[in-house]
Amino acid sequence: MSYPFRRQASAARPPFYALSLTIAAALNVSVVMAAEQIMAFEIPPQALGGALNAYADAAGVQLSYPAELTSGLKSPGVSGQYTARQALQRLLTGTGVVARTTQNGTVTLEKTATTEPRSSATMPAVKVVGQAVYDSTDPYNPDYSLPNASTATKTDTPIMETPYSIQVVPKQVIDDIQGIRPNDALDYVSGVYRSSGSGDFFESSTRRGFNSLSGDYRDGAPFPVADYIIGGRDLASTERVEVLKGPASLLYGMTNPGGVVNYITKKPLATPYYSLQQQFGSYDLYRTTVDATGPITDDKSLLYRFNLAYKSADSFRDFVNSERTFIAPMVTWNISPRTQINFELEYDTGHVVFDRGIPAIGNRPANLPQNRFLGEPVNYEYERIMVGMNWSHAFNENWTLSHRFNMQFLGQNGSSTSGTGMVDATTLRRFGLYQSQSPEDQPVYYNSVNLMGHFDTYGLKHTLLLGGDHYHSSVDTTQRFISSTININDPVYLGLPAALGNPATNNQLSVSSDWFGLYLQDQIKLPYHLSMLAGFRYDSAESSTVFNGRLSEVPRQDNLSPRGGVIWQPLPELSVYGSYSENFTSVSSPGIGGNLLQPETAQQWEFGLKTELFDKRFMGTLAWFDLTKQNVRIPDPNLPGNSLSIGEANSAGLELDIKGEVLPGWNIIGSYAYTPDATVTVGRESEVGRRFRGVPRHGGSLFSTYELQSGLFQGLKFGGGVITRSSQKTDIDATTAVLPGYTTVNLLSSYSWKMGGSTLTTQFNINNLLDKEYFPSSFNRNGIEVGAPRTFMGSVRIEY
Repeated sequence: MSYPFRRQASAARPPFYALSLTIAAALNVSVVMAAEQIMAFEIPPQALGGALNAYADAAGVQLSYPAELTSGLKSPGVSGQYTARQALQRLLTGTGVVARTTQNGTVTLEKTATTEPRSSATMPAVKVVGQAVYDSTDPYNPDYSLPNASTATKTDTPIMETPYSIQVVPKQVIDDIQGIRPNDALDYVSGVYRSSGSGDFFESSTRRGFNSLSGDYRDGAPFPVADYIIGGRDLASTERVEVLKGPASLLYGMTNPGGVVNYITKKPLATPYYSLQQQFGSYDLYRTTVDATGPITDDKSLLYRFNLAYKSADSFRDFVNSERTFIAPMVTWNISPRTQINFELEYDTGHVVFDRGIPAIGNRPANLPQNRFLGEPVNYEYERIMVGMNWSHAFNENWTLSHRFNMQFLGQNGSSTSGTGMVDATTLRRFGLYQSQSPEDQPVYYNSVNLMGHFDTYGLKHTLLLGGDHYHSSVDTTQRFISSTININDPVYLGLPAALGNPATNNQLSVSSDWFGLYLQDQIKLPYHLSMLAGFRYDSAESSTVFNGRLSEVPRQDNLSPRGGVIWQPLPELSVYGSYSENFTSVSSPGIGGNLLQPETAQQWEFGLKTELFDKRFMGTLAWFDLTKQNVRIPDPNLPGNSLSIGEANSAGLELDIKGEVLPGWNIIGSYAYTPDATVTVGRESEVGRRFRGVPRHGGSLFSTYELQSGLFQGLKFGGGVITRSSQKTDIDATTAVLPGYTTVNLLSSYSWKMGGSTLTTQFNINNLLDKEYFPSSFNRNGIEVGAPRTFMGSVRIEY
């Protein structure tokens, strides 16, 4: 098997090349396909013509053939994991049409022999346009737009048929921007903004107005867990990032109503592929990544994938540095065409210096040098071990059972410090925390089981999903509070152990949470190009916290969350949709030593348009949403480390996302969000009507690249883009400060060429080209993140 998107040095490579064949027999149809790649097919029994059309969509093949070939014939359909040829053979079972492979690899469909003599007359030529099987996991795939996503429905559903805003940032975008951390990719999704902690300490973001320290998933399993993971996540093993906007409780349970980010990991491939990349950048950044995949056995029933990343970096901020080692092996066992099992492991370890940023003076960020560090220069060490297994089995052509099990162990040892208020014009009072735990002291377990089926009722086609999941986490950690002051103009650092105070101030925190859910979802194809989705979820959650021997328990909380949507596709290029969703988030702990809060609930209405142009190479989504959340959890300004429930908050706005190939070699990804309403509607008098922290009224991004398709400099790529944000608030009360709006400009150039059987790519990126001073996010007015100045990043990568 050869990858259909492999870069060639000797000839132009259209992004979606086609193979045209002229066939003299009117009842034959031919197409060249890549037969080795295992894909998921879910095509119910139906007329053969319709089944072939569905197969063409699923396999990425364009077919044109005379109606006589399929007239009056019925296909049994196909369901499960197969190669394209295996799926086609099953699709044709009992139809009297067979697929034959010629010596040159062309697959010909023809009627089986009959007693009637075949006419010797030459029929008009039939033109068949076929593309090698579309494979979004192909390492050489240059697409900026992918047609399908699974995060919104837990089924492989075309985005044009999904009644929610679902955005996908593919691997090629991540490569072009040289993305290392999740927020590098999320900058190009509308309505998603960096939140406090967006640096190397941990990743968080604000989605549709609401901050999310939870609600991130890895292949559908919770990640991070227990609110956040020290060190964030490295993108080395990420194939693509899928972002589902709005409430997603029906499928995922414990999520923030602003949306779910799902990191789809790289899976083992049947065709060998190897990549070694070295990145180097400003402030002594060095990152080495390895990606290797291929078969273990000759029959390709055992496949492997191995990803590794090592990063070491200083910072433009004094004393801030980080180091990380990330290893992610995976093995796939194709037991049979119907049964597959995957074994996976992730090991992530390193250290980072916590940096909360700078305080505000008056209503603006303090006028301090960009490098001024106001925390304590202490390494925060972390270790994460994830072991997982998932399998699926197709009972027949229509029903498939799948199961996923993950367990994670999280260890940490270090200190974090942030400001709580200005004592006077130059002195910042700091509050911090030192905590330590071994990985076995924070185990996290997750199980999910799904049964998916296809069936017809009264001519309506159903895709039914019945599932359940269980999540358990516990943590037993030792904490010590830090309280000190520092001169922001002439800082003096205490270091450890002086900053920690008396060892007698040690505190013991234990938290335990259990979450169980059952859900039912049905996707129904209706007449007149209408589709609908409806479902509900039952949740049962309980949690407890023990702080220095004081027990706080939340008794079992039960909730029923519905969601539904309708989508109309009057044209293949246009969809119109509307949906309603509810959300439920049980709160297990507010933070350090505080009391447990009421569970958060939310409701959302969403309406929008979607378009897919240029032979499905370009996609756009325009969405309007209105999202209301109850028992909103915010930091307590009077008691750091604790939280408050403020009553009710509402966020509403308009979002636009575009991405894809405009012309051969010219790709673009862009976003814009207008969020006029993001305010507290019910709460304390000082907060009602005030705007949320970290939600600009206007926010957008644009990144575009062009790669020469032929000539002497074929493989040369250049591009760039902008990220822009209007002003945003630091708090929701009268003490708020304003972070000024900003625009940063980024540039890219790269060149790829063949060296024997290998491809060598050199790349150079410049971020914040104009050296703009800006503040991308804040924790509150005393913890404002400082944006990086002009930085450079180079890369050399060899693939074969």
